[in-house]
Amino acid sequence: MDLSKIKTLIDFVGRSNITELTVTEKDVTVRIFRAAPGETAVAEPSKEAGSTIGLVSAAPSSVEKTSHAVKAPVFGVLHRAPAPGEPPFVAIGDVVEEGQTLFIIEAMKVFNTIAAPRSGRITHLTDIDNGEVETGDLLAEIA
Repeated sequence: MDLSKIKTLIDFVGRSNITELTVTEKDVTVRIFRAAPGETAVAEPSKEAGSTIGLVSAAPSSVEKTSHAVKAPVFGVLHRAPAPGEPPFVAIGDVVEEGQTLFIIEAMKVFNTIAAPRSGRITHLTDIDNGEVETGDLLAEIA
């Protein structure tokens, strides 16, 4: 399923009254949820029917079992701060709450807020700022 189809589906969910949409094409499944006010909308692509990969994944590291990886959900330009010249959302060592904004990824003129999947301390941050990231790139780790 290509990105333009996924964007069309996201736009459809945004304009309609439905709260969840699941579409499967060949071996790819996309689940789109309407977010409650104050939350970030989520689209979850999957490469195999029946399995789901979240936009912000919490995968345990093989080295440190309590660490959760925050990976890029989409290809785009990563912004570590809310606006040019402002301080970044988070720094290494900061304690974050679940749902707190960590980054913004700009993709197709849409700003996607990347939130913390859990509470904890930031142990790793990417060096990329205002540069391109690929889907699945490690952006941060939360311990």
